[in-house]
Amino acid sequence: MRNLLLNLLIASTVILFPLSMATAAAAPITFNTALPVGKGEFVNREQLVLTRSGKDPSEMDRKIKGSALVSVLAYGINGKLTLFGMLPYLDKELRFPAPGARSVSRSSRGFGDTSVFLRYTLNQNDQRGSTFRLAAFGGVKIPTGSDTEQDARGPLPVPLQSGSGSWDSFGGLVTTWQTLKFQLDVQLSYAFKTQARQFNAGDEARLDGSFQYRLFPHELLTGIPAYIYGVLESNLVYRNKNTFLGRANPDSGGVTLFLAPGIQYVTRRYILEAAVQIPVVQDLNGNALENDYVARTGFRWNF
Repeated sequence: MRNLLLNLLIASTVILFPLSMATAAAAPITFNTALPVGKGEFVNREQLVLTRSGKDPSEMDRKIKGSALVSVLAYGINGKLTLFGMLPYLDKELRFPAPGARSVSRSSRGFGDTSVFLRYTLNQNDQRGSTFRLAAFGGVKIPTGSDTEQDARGPLPVPLQSGSGSWDSFGGLVTTWQTLKFQLDVQLSYAFKTQARQFNAGDEARLDGSFQYRLFPHELLTGIPAYIYGVLESNLVYRNKNTFLGRANPDSGGVTLFLAPGIQYVTRRYILEAAVQIPVVQDLNGNALENDYVARTGFRWNF
């Protein structure tokens, strides 16, 4: 079940980052960009993320599926500083066989925790036909989601709760190199987790990369209202083990590497996008449940 928490964090906390342009432009689908939001402008992003995990190394035959509808609003305070806020609606289900029954299902749905953060441009180098940006970001996750949900079997396990109950913080650096033909983004981030109800999720470190290439039209022409970009991203995620009552859970934590092919339809004011994160490396601890895939689709609107 640890991987459900990991994937929903990818689906909720990290998904709010790629919202940073004065007008619509290609950008990472699964993480941050250093491009700014124009002063006094807003960017709204809605994204549906579907998570499936069913590769169970134990004999329990656990299967987990989750979905997250994530709403994000970004506001350009000035040319360098942007404020972000994010609220996800989560739907999670765990299935496993049980004696005398075909299978047991435990599930929850509801609004999750709220994340708020700032991003500030540290360096900007504009040249003819290209721009380079380096930005720092940092913020907090506020425990607005419920962490006391239960069913007929009793309190739900922590990864099935809509909220974590903990005040967490995160931060990092992101860099962007944008040209007329392609864009390259790299992000390094770290999330610090705190304890709630004697449970402490493991801290998370990430290294993300994204390459976006304009597929159509091949040459920039006047009067072209929209563009199609091919996207290829990678997400290297390391998580420490979870702890409960001060003792580490041996079936949690580890390393996962995702490759994510995607596509974007880009206009001046909005973007339609889709990508599938495919795990190519999963070096998890103990009997932690492995990922099948993470699929995401959505839109961004600048106003």
